[in-house]
Amino acid sequence: MWQSSPPGSIYDYIRVASFSIGPDGLIEQWSRRAAGLFGVAAHDAVGKDPVEAFMPGELRVDGHRRVGEVLDGKEWTGLVPFRMPGEDGLRGLAEIYVMPSESATGERAAVCIVVDVRALRRIETDLAASQAIFGQSPFGFVLFGTDFTVLRANQRFATVFGGRADEHRGRTVHDYLAGPEADRLSATLSRVLETGESVTDLQLVGTAPGDSERRHWSMNLYRVHSGTGRPIGIAGLATDVTRRHIAAREAASARRNLALLNEASARIGNSLDLETTARELLDVAVPGFCDLASVDLYQALLTGEEAPPGSWSSLRQESVGGSAELRRVAFASAVSDAMPDAIPDTVEAVGDASRPRALTAAPALGAVHRYAFNSPCAIALRTGHVEDVPGDERGFVQSSLAVPMVAHDTVVGLVRFSRAKGSEPFGERDRALATELAARAAVCIDNARLYRREHERALILQRSLLPPGDPEAAGLDIACRYLPGNTATEVGGDWFDVIELPGHRTALVVGDVMGRGLRAAVAMGELRTAVRTLALLDLEPAEVLSALDEVARGLGTPGGSNSSDGGGGAQWPSRAAHKSREADLSEVYLATCVYAVYDPVTRRCTFANAGHLPPVVVEPGEPALLLDVPPGMPLGVGGEPFEEVEVELKEGALLALYTDGLVESRDHPLDEGLEALRGALVEPVRPLEDVCDHVLSTLDTRHGEDDIALLMARIQGLPAEAVGDWRLPRELRSVGRARELARGQLLAWDLDDLVDTTELLVSELVTNALRYGEGEIRLRLLRDRTLVCEVWDAGLVQPRRRRARDTDEGGRGLQLVGLLSAAWGSRRTPRGKTVWFELPLPDGEPAAERTVEELLSMF
Repeated sequence: MWQSSPPGSIYDYIRVASFSIGPDGLIEQWSRRAAGLFGVAAHDAVGKDPVEAFMPGELRVDGHRRVGEVLDGKEWTGLVPFRMPGEDGLRGLAEIYVMPSESATGERAAVCIVVDVRALRRIETDLAASQAIFGQSPFGFVLFGTDFTVLRANQRFATVFGGRADEHRGRTVHDYLAGPEADRLSATLSRVLETGESVTDLQLVGTAPGDSERRHWSMNLYRVHSGTGRPIGIAGLATDVTRRHIAAREAASARRNLALLNEASARIGNSLDLETTARELLDVAVPGFCDLASVDLYQALLTGEEAPPGSWSSLRQESVGGSAELRRVAFASAVSDAMPDAIPDTVEAVGDASRPRALTAAPALGAVHRYAFNSPCAIALRTGHVEDVPGDERGFVQSSLAVPMVAHDTVVGLVRFSRAKGSEPFGERDRALATELAARAAVCIDNARLYRREHERALILQRSLLPPGDPEAAGLDIACRYLPGNTATEVGGDWFDVIELPGHRTALVVGDVMGRGLRAAVAMGELRTAVRTLALLDLEPAEVLSALDEVARGLGTPGGSNSSDGGGGAQWPSRAAHKSREADLSEVYLATCVYAVYDPVTRRCTFANAGHLPPVVVEPGEPALLLDVPPGMPLGVGGEPFEEVEVELKEGALLALYTDGLVESRDHPLDEGLEALRGALVEPVRPLEDVCDHVLSTLDTRHGEDDIALLMARIQGLPAEAVGDWRLPRELRSVGRARELARGQLLAWDLDDLVDTTELLVSELVTNALRYGEGEIRLRLLRDRTLVCEVWDAGLVQPRRRRARDTDEGGRGLQLVGLLSAAWGSRRTPRGKTVWFELPLPDGEPAAERTVEELLSMF
């Protein structure tokens, strides 16, 4: 019986042995457990006195007495020290139960049962420690049996799930957790029991009895064994990690929000287009922040209407519908192509302003609408604060945020973030993030609005400064192209111009301001205006560039020029201001320019160059030629004179003026570009517009790197029959001769209606030349789109109009010229001056008669 104890009995944990003493006081029987306890084999123990063999010497006397009493029939129980064989005097302590017995012959004997007290003390200590840990631990301890029912639970576990600790005995995991979580825990218990592998940090979610809040637990599981190594159950240590889970979730949310803000900084505002910026916002928000979203911008902002400060506020508070008109410019969804988050009867379509109609669905992309006055979206627009929008019970949207887009205290629109059912609802942290995202997009949109406004102004400025699409000139067929380097801004520093000069001459100008953008366009406008002003003075090309160089240098000087103070001292800017100004203007006001004057009578063209690329001429049957015009220094550098080159061009020849954007790029040098331009001008007889298109399509311009300006002119000189040219001697009869020549030429041209006026004005100019001029007189009539009369003499004194007194008999000649002609003026020539007037050709209508007031204005 003692040697065949079943598995899991008490004898697996304590050391128990037995032996018997015969009538002679000697060991008669020795069990195997006794041999194991005392370390003495049976053949060494049987027949020996137990007191002498196992007890210390000082206890032997008392031991013999006790043995004698037992053999006399008295039971005895006590603690007896004993020597541990082979352990160098180490003593053990045994609890011995001695029971009297009789032998087969009736003699008295004894049976002894021995228990190792040390093993019992260890068990007692282990039980006490186990009870202390199990009962006093702040964590929930639970012991599952092999059938996965609770064998034991501590009070901490019972505190979470209710009742007393002993009441949990016999329960299963389904008494604590919902179906899926309970099944998962059961599968884990089964795996731990089968494999013996422990499981740490098993995350479980459930609710405690009487509590609706979701709780999170972390559970460690390990298999428990008996003393013989037999599995007897599974121990579990459960910890409530709800707070830690919430903190981790908040930390993850904060990291996600920071990542979203970082992404927003990188992705929103890369374009200056309002609609593109709105789409960039939604690309960041969906699906990283919400499931679907939309952006509405004020219609007035999109159409570019000008508004005084505070007008956006007035727009937001319009009484019609409760808000101003908005347009849906962007929409994104991670769950559906539709927009199911519209609140019924809160959005009004904009059609007939007097009869807005309510919509029960969200506005389509691009639709113009209003929000009803009391709707959350309208309130958000009016107040500038985030508003919660209830979910639509009929749809799948759980919650929405209506977030006004505010930039510089200006509401530019509304963004609406929505989350579908099943997603986590918006919290306070989400509201703050939504506000930040909307604000960043709003600043970019407002910047885009300001840029669009300034760009439109600059574009209007630049286009107003460029000549019309089909400029006209006497003796020239003209075509031109202008391509801005940045197709998004369409504002650059290249320009060209066609300026009509007296005598049916034409000034052709192409220039390039270093730099690009609005500043380059403004500088270009200033230089172009200066060129026109100088051209109207009818100066020589080199003189025009010299004066223009002075203008450019004045533009690049702080304040426009070196001015003096009231005491005569020079006003010098500070060194820092000078450097700042130099950095701002040094490139903007440096420019290159080609200025050419073409005379259709002689087909001669005079060129002057200020650091620009050479003109190209293609004569019929000849290859394209780069004209050798001294390049000179760019405008704004100063200090160097400009040279002129006069070239006679053949009838039908092609002249091309251009900027470096046409022939130079990062991918090929200038020489290759110039050679490519010459190669593209091989068919000058084609229509001029086709030649321009062919050049632009043939050359590898890398458009977008620099502005391109191209001005092409085909030479068509005035025919000989359209010119009347005479030289008159310096004598009085030349006045009458001049009238006769003019009359005869006009009659030959069938310009009878202009004879009288022309005779009168020619007489006045020739008379002035005789009276105030010098040398031979030359009279020339030119017929093209208008009639031009020129009178040349060698005098240098320029004519000047003056008001004659009532008693004066003369002095009214130039007043007559100014009154009766369409235009008049004078210009210097290398050997004198030329006075001219211009008359429009008759159009079949009778000429308007001069009023009395106009005639009296000469007196």
